Amino acid sequence: MNLALWAAAATGVQVGAAIVASRFAVAEVPPLTLAMLRYALGFACLLPFAWRVLAAMPRSAARAPARDLLAMAALGIGQFGVLIALLNFGLQRVPAAQAALIFSLFPLLTLALATALGREKPTASLAVGVLLSIAGVACTLVPKLEARHAGGWWGEMAVLGAAATGALCSVLYRPYLQRYPVVPVSAFAMLASVVALALLALPEAWPARLGGFGAGAWWAIGFIGVSSGIGYFWWLYALKHLPPTRVTVFLALNPVTAALLGWGLLGERPQAWTWFALLLIGTGLWLATRRADNPRP
Repeated sequence: MNLALWAAAATGVQVGAAIVASRFAVAEVPPLTLAMLRYALGFACLLPFAWRVLAAMPRSAARAPARDLLAMAALGIGQFGVLIALLNFGLQRVPAAQAALIFSLFPLLTLALATALGREKPTASLAVGVLLSIAGVACTLVPKLEARHAGGWWGEMAVLGAAATGALCSVLYRPYLQRYPVVPVSAFAMLASVVALALLALPEAWPARLGGFGAGAWWAIGFIGVSSGIGYFWWLYALKHLPPTRVTVFLALNPVTAALLGWGLLGERPQAWTWFALLLIGTGLWLATRRADNPRP
């Protein structure tokens, strides 16, 4: 049994489940506050592993220059702060399944950006995969097109912005993940995002509102935070043992999970367009990453 493949698959399921839980929580918890709480719990989950890695390293190797710390902090604020804040904002306006479908462009945007920067060789499979996935996302927007842009497009744009932010940060992270152990880097990045989000969320009056959240909201927050920490650990384990493109393909499980859980738990019955979009995006992801065993330059 390949544990790395199971870890990658579990991460894809976790992302979809967290999107559904976030869709439930944002009805009561403001988006920036939810993002802060999510990664505060995620940081708490990663901290023991990060501490263990740092304790085993020589003191000189465990220290990073200030410029690297600032860069990693900025990337953490982008990946764990801006991304999740945009996603939570979008989930206030977009059903969980549709948001997950749009967000599933994350790995393809990452591959496209890596190609543009010369870190991935463009292939016909990648081009066709991108086109199929874009067509799949377009299918999810058909009902809204028929409704003459009811409610605007801010939710969809926010979710797409979250995916683009994640793609950019994932590519820019690479030099630091090659230079330093991945778990301490991730824990430090999460901590930086929590500090930034705690300040940005002050207009939402989060210190005064924490005691007013209901039990259901706290259960959702707890699930999102703990699963994010565990899921990120699984993600890093998979990336350690498998090529990155082979890991990212499992994010195709994200919209499937969100569609099924959104249907069962939130009553968001998928439309025919949603199932067709799932097929297109799944095929697109497979085509874009089926040459995953090729080493990256």
